[in-house]
Amino acid sequence: MASSTDSTMEDPTRDFAKVFFPLVDENVGLYIERLAEAVAIPSVSSDLEHHLPDIEKMMAWTNDHITRLGGTATLLDNPVGTVEQPLPPILLGEFMVDPKLKTVCVYGHLDVQPAHLDDGWDSEPFCLDERDGKLYGRGSTDDKGPALSWLWVIEAHQTLGIALPVNVKLLYEGMEENGSEGMFEAIISLSKPGQFLNDVRPLEDDNYWVGKNKPCLTYGLRGVAYYMLEVQGSEQDLHSGCFGGTVHEAMTDLIKLMATLVDSDGTILVKGIMDSVAPVTAQEEALYDTIDFDMEAFKDEAKIQSVGNRTLKPDKKSLLMARWRYPTLSLHGIEGGFSGPGAKTVIPAKVIGKFSLRLVPDQDPKEIKAAMDAHLQTEFAKLESPNKITLTELHGAKAWLTDHEHPNFEAAAKAIEIVYDGIRPDYTREGGSIPITQAIEDATQMNVMLLPVGACDDMAHSQNEKYNVINLVNAIKVLGLYLHELAKIEGPKPSLCRCEPLTEEELMIPGAFMKGFRCKCEI
Repeated sequence: MASSTDSTMEDPTRDFAKVFFPLVDENVGLYIERLAEAVAIPSVSSDLEHHLPDIEKMMAWTNDHITRLGGTATLLDNPVGTVEQPLPPILLGEFMVDPKLKTVCVYGHLDVQPAHLDDGWDSEPFCLDERDGKLYGRGSTDDKGPALSWLWVIEAHQTLGIALPVNVKLLYEGMEENGSEGMFEAIISLSKPGQFLNDVRPLEDDNYWVGKNKPCLTYGLRGVAYYMLEVQGSEQDLHSGCFGGTVHEAMTDLIKLMATLVDSDGTILVKGIMDSVAPVTAQEEALYDTIDFDMEAFKDEAKIQSVGNRTLKPDKKSLLMARWRYPTLSLHGIEGGFSGPGAKTVIPAKVIGKFSLRLVPDQDPKEIKAAMDAHLQTEFAKLESPNKITLTELHGAKAWLTDHEHPNFEAAAKAIEIVYDGIRPDYTREGGSIPITQAIEDATQMNVMLLPVGACDDMAHSQNEKYNVINLVNAIKVLGLYLHELAKIEGPKPSLCRCEPLTEEELMIPGAFMKGFRCKCEI
């Protein structure tokens, strides 16, 4: 639980904490009741045929809470929705105190992954169940609990009669778990001068701690490039007794090609993939020294202790770097042929191997695709097979890396330090991909920060997803104090201009400044 504040220090944030913390503690039951209401709405975005009304209900529920608190709420039509395929709206919330103040924009999502009791849940997934200080339910930690906490922060300020120290905008979507359809188009439109995302400092909470006890701030995510490698050997499936040993089998070619992509120790074997990976600096390496990470707990989380009980990397630092800041290639499965129970002696006509790379900064998905094409064509030629191969990129997204020394991060770090008895957060990257993060930073040209509030064992997307009560309580406290620390940041407000960055040629024009300070409209 949060610490008491140091009465010897004169600090407006700590003074606010003295009245804010007790109020949050008094209302824990109310926050849990409201989260239970939200969890009870099965806003599953992967099944729009059955759950689109539920997502719309979740958006309307949140819309009502915003308006009841005196905010302005707008349900924006999804820009790529059609009559044939309607999509849930995007919710824009605003609590504008003074246009002269800084404005923080919070991104979150209100849709969830599918869940059924017979999947292995210990309780009904859409009925919040409190057990041993944990709140079990689909969406409890991903992302309804964290996303809605901002409303309780705003409500607490109103209850205390204390004005928000900054303007607050809320950007909530209902398709994050299903590709964020429409969000990328909306962000571009909303970032234009005079629109919703103009003049904001963005923040996301859709992330988790590295461990169970120590908070962190996230400044990097890996990108992704997902591929399907198709090999065709005939027009239809063949009987192995009649055709085995007489034709070039597609499955054999595919297995050989997949084996050329990555070694058993995780080394990527494709030429050119590692060429653009930035070297580790001493400053970056030092960030890993203090990170709270337990190798044995990680093995338990990966469920490998009863099998091999060994990771690819022997120590914390090398393992986290492999997980966060280096690219990886994983083989996911094979489509086609026979995969059911029992036996079937078939030679499949066509098989599709599925694999992906997690990309890091400076790696371009287009360049990675070219390298992958060249590698597979070279390896396939070695087989001297008459079969046909096709490589298709299912989707790709660049990695995201931001400046963790930005004052925005320091504001959050100071808030965490007050709530967690002087503990400074770890500065972390993540191995997964959240493409919307880079899209927001590109569109707003502002520093984006991920502020995780859930623990590493919250089991998002899995059975028995949960959100610790202590994390819920301290999340509200951290978010509230962060607003007050953010208000202290000195410097000009963001520029209203959204010009493209200057090219090297344009930087040579008399009067032009370095990228980030001036732009085309000022030349």
